[in-house]
Amino acid sequence: MPPWACSYHTSHVPMIPLLGPRSSFSRKWSAWARGGGKMSPYTNCCAQRYYPMPEEPFCTELNAEQQALKEKEKGSWSQLTHAEKVALYRLQFNETFAEMNRRSNEWKTVMGCVFFFIGFAALVIWWQRVYVFPPKPITLTDEWKAKQLQRMLDMKVNPVQGLASRWDYEKKQWKK
Repeated sequence: MPPWACSYHTSHVPMIPLLGPRSSFSRKWSAWARGGGKMSPYTNCCAQRYYPMPEEPFCTELNAEQQALKEKEKGSWSQLTHAEKVALYRLQFNETFAEMNRRSNEWKTVMGCVFFFIGFAALVIWWQRVYVFPPKPITLTDEWKAKQLQRMLDMKVNPVQGLASRWDYEKKQWKK
């Protein structure tokens, strides 16, 4: 068994979590939860792109037609039709590589949720600004800022490198 197959070894602590989708530990618990350890005819086959060969077939309990097809499989494959080969593949695997690799529309759901929560956060922020926060102080108004700038220029604050060094006091305008 390859090391990435997530089996539970009692001799040491496994490197991969015990409750992963491929671990025998989780399979035992899920079988127990379904009712007494008997696997359903269609198990949760975990064929994935990086591990395409599951440990057990997709369909474990076969009906009479499927059993006859499995017996026919033991003979020459050249006598099987294309439909029979596809049916045999479907007994062993849940999906083909093309079906595993097809794009899903899950990104639409994710982006919808992201935009929903951004919109909700914006509504909360707007509500807080309107109803919770106090009004802005008078020192943040444009009129107050203009008066404060004029006062700093009148006091010649930082005349060497600062604000007053950029003001032309004779022409009463900013230097170019």
